[in-house]
Amino acid sequence: MSLSLHELHHGLGARFGELNGAEIVADYGDWPAEHAALRAGAGVIDLSFRSRICLTGADRARFLHGQVTNDVKKLRAGEGCYAAVTTAKGKMESDLNIFALADELLLDFEPGLTEKISARLEKFIVADDVQIVDVAPHYGLLSVQGPKAEDVVRSLNLFPEIPAKLLASMKISDATLGEIYLANNPRLGTSGFDLFVPDNSLGAVADKLIAAAKQIGGRATGWTALEAARIEAGIPRFGADMDETNIPLECGIESRAITYTKGCYIGQEVINRIHSIGHVNRELRGLRLADDLKVLPARGDKLFFNGKEIGHVTSTVKSPSLNANVALSYVRREANQIGSELMLRTAAGESPAKIVELPFLK
Repeated sequence: MSLSLHELHHGLGARFGELNGAEIVADYGDWPAEHAALRAGAGVIDLSFRSRICLTGADRARFLHGQVTNDVKKLRAGEGCYAAVTTAKGKMESDLNIFALADELLLDFEPGLTEKISARLEKFIVADDVQIVDVAPHYGLLSVQGPKAEDVVRSLNLFPEIPAKLLASMKISDATLGEIYLANNPRLGTSGFDLFVPDNSLGAVADKLIAAAKQIGGRATGWTALEAARIEAGIPRFGADMDETNIPLECGIESRAITYTKGCYIGQEVINRIHSIGHVNRELRGLRLADDLKVLPARGDKLFFNGKEIGHVTSTVKSPSLNANVALSYVRREANQIGSELMLRTAAGESPAKIVELPFLK
């Protein structure tokens, strides 16, 4: 599925790629400069390829509350939370950003999963007054990320206030641009805002954001730079560092995604039991890899400790900020302490890997 702003990006020199069946902008010809903007200024990213569905109906909050790991019932309009959808066995099906709007719940998640997550939710709608609507064809998603993201958003002069709380949102109705939702969503551990924009105004708002970003030394930014900054920040991504083989407690998202004081939800029994035992058998860890690697390891490449296989690599990048090769990985308990020296085995041979603290960049 191609981006509705394909021509706009093409005009900016974009090189395109694909993620889970969706078209993405890989870069605009200079991904290290785009990465530098995300780290020190602000980058504008078209995330319209991500999945977006809305839940409407009087029972929407109570229903979703019983489907996800976080507390949806307590959200007032303009508030939000991060959560996971899990199976009855506690395995991840997706992670979600949930925004409570005045008359609906907006769910933002990884591309290519709309059908799967909608079907999963539909399965549990019995007599509930809940409707599931795919809103991606009607609303695009533009994101401004980086320490100066708020300056960029303010300079648009569209929003009377900027949501201060994490995943808080607000709506404006503009005579020309229509209804735009602004949400506080730092996707890289610094500062960041998502703008949900009507599709027919997407190009105009993208132009304004990119122009505003350029004023403070920022720029339009693609996926390659975004992924590099995400890995540096130690933030796992569903489809890369989390999938259907993981339970949320392994993934480093427990404090953000799970509440242990809410009522029943699908998978709660397993997750609560593991929580009360006090540990999981493997956890997400950061690795500092050898500096002289010719090829970065692939997802799934194995890690060894004292000759025994104890984990695998998920995401890797040659970090521009650190000038070092780093990776996210899963490592079993017996070897996942900070400072542990592991052996990485790839198609190119063996090399050392050391467990370091996350995030890689403080």
